[in-house]
Order: sequence, then C-alpha cells, then structure tokens
Amino acid sequence: MDLNRGLFLQSQDCLIYYIALDELKENSTFILSSLRSILAPYLLVALGRSARTYCKIERDLLRAAIRHHRVLRPTEVARELELHTMTVIKYCRLLVEKGKLHAIAKGASGRITSYEYHIHLLLGGGNGLFYMKNQIE
Repeated sequence: MDLNRGLFLQSQDCLIYYIALDELKENSTFILSSLRSILAPYLLVALGRSARTYCKIERDLLRAAIRHHRVLRPTEVARELELHTMTVIKYCRLLVEKGKLHAIAKGASGRITSYEYHIHLLLGGGNGLFYMKNQIE
C-alpha cells in the first residue's frame, strides 16, 4: 500500500524523502539541516521573499560558464543544454544587460562569438576581507 502511494505521488511530480527512524535518532541535526536546505526555497516564497532572480535557463547558462572556465560559446552550450542556438543567444544578451556576462567580439566585424562570466568582488565590513560573489541565485 505504501509503495503504491509513493509511486502515485511521484507521478504527480512530488518529491518523496524517506528517513529511517534510527537515522533520525542518531543524526537528528543532519536530518534537520537537510530538511531546511530542501525546504528553503518554498519557505522563502511563503514568507513573501523570492529566492530566484534568474530563470532556469539563465541559471543553467551561468553554471555552464563556470564549467567552461568562465567562457560561454552559444553553439557549444546550445548543444550541451539541448536548446536552440538563438535561445541561448537571447538569454546571454539578457545576462549581459543584468551584468553577469560580458560579450566578447572577434575580428574586424565585431561579431560576438562568445561571452565571459563576470565574478563580482564585494568588500567585507571593515575587516578587509574579500568575498567572492559567484553563486547563482
């Protein structure tokens, strides 16, 4: 009966997490932190704050740029993400407007052939520390 219930919920695009009782007793702090990280996006939306400032395709493009050593070539990424090349170019232009990517032109024509991922540095408060802000929101 429980297996059928689980299969039904999975067919309705629900995620099911099974936690053993002995694991809950032994590693309760780990289970609690795991549940917090899983539920964090939903809790932020419920509180009225949005955690996402970039759509899924934009986040995928930024992740691809990180994987490819900050350089993003639309034709290669389109093949990798199984998207049309013009879709990738459209979202790259949006990311340029948002300041996350920088267009790289080649040749005398100035044709844009690739994009470079910008890493933003933020100064820490008074202690002289630098923080890398390169996480995808």
